[in-house]
Amino acid sequence: MTEPTYLSAVRESYDTVAAAYARRVPEPAALDPVSRAMLAAFAELARPLGPVADLGCGPGKVTAHLAALGVRAFGVDLSPRMVELARAAHPELRFTTGSMTALDLADGELGGILAYYATHHTPPGHLPAVFAEFRRVLAPGGVLMLAGHVGEGEQLNPTRAYGDHPVSYASYLLPPDRIAELLEEAGLVITTRLVQEPEGGSKRRSATFLAGRTGG
Repeated sequence: MTEPTYLSAVRESYDTVAAAYARRVPEPAALDPVSRAMLAAFAELARPLGPVADLGCGPGKVTAHLAALGVRAFGVDLSPRMVELARAAHPELRFTTGSMTALDLADGELGGILAYYATHHTPPGHLPAVFAEFRRVLAPGGVLMLAGHVGEGEQLNPTRAYGDHPVSYASYLLPPDRIAELLEEAGLVITTRLVQEPEGGSKRRSATFLAGRTGG
C-alpha cells in the first residue's frame, strides 16, 4: 500500500520536535479532572477485553498511565524519535513505529484503541480510511476512545512549534458532529460523547468519544 503523502510531513515534524514535546506534554495526572475521568473510564471498559493500542502515543506518557491502571497497553507512533523516547522512559512497555493508516495488527486483535489527540493531523478525506482501520483491528465488543481538539472545520498551518522548532504539518479541527458521523459510517457505535469548552490556557474546544465495534 502506498503511504499517504501527508504522513511524511507529520513524521519529520514530530521527529524534529520530539524532545521538546516530551518535556512540555503534561503527565496524565496533571490533566483536568474530566479528562482524567474519561481515561479511567476507558481503562475500566477496555481492561477485560484484551490488548489496547495507544495510537499516536508520542513519548508514551498516556500508554504508561493506562498500564498503571491495569490495561495491557502498548504504543504505536509515526515518529521513530518519539518511539525512541517512549522506550527510554518506559522500558517495561512495548512501543513500535507505525501508521494508523495501515496498522501491523491482525483483524480483531485489539480489545481497545486509544487515539488521544492523535488524529487531528489527518486530512478529513483520509479519516474514513483511518476509522475503518480502527474497526478492522478491534475485536467485536472492543472499545475505542478518540479525543482531540474540535472546531468548525478550520485548517491550521503552523510553521514552528514546541520550542520554536520548524514544522510542516497541518491540523484539521472538525465539528464534533462530523467526527461522530465518520465514526458511525466506519461501523463504530458511539456510546459517549463529551465536548469540553476552553478553560485554563486552552483556546480550543475538545471532544472525547467512546465507541464500540459490534458484529463480526
